[in-house]
Amino acid sequence: METLDQWRTTLEETLQYYAELSCAKGNVETYVMVSRDGNHFLLMHEGWQGNRRIHGIVVHAEIRDGKIWIHYDGIEGSITEELVTAGVPKERIVLAFHPPYVREHTGYAVA
Repeated sequence: METLDQWRTTLEETLQYYAELSCAKGNVETYVMVSRDGNHFLLMHEGWQGNRRIHGIVVHAEIRDGKIWIHYDGIEGSITEELVTAGVPKERIVLAFHPPYVREHTGYAVA
């Protein structure tokens, strides 16, 4: 369980780092959201760029069955590489945005 708690902390701290980066255009806020059970992590943008509404998820990660599932990764450099650098083994990360038949070729967990 200690490892899962460490991963929760790593996910939240990594997303918080990105949330604190200033948005270059418009009046856009970036938020980190963590579910009450501490197993879903979201990074999202909300605001306006001129007359254009900005509202969307940048990252969605979940801790499920002892692994980190990356459902969506919209960070340019990839949150996945940051998790590996922070010590999360590749076999404990599922790139859920790929279909299962592709995952087996990624070097990460299939499920």
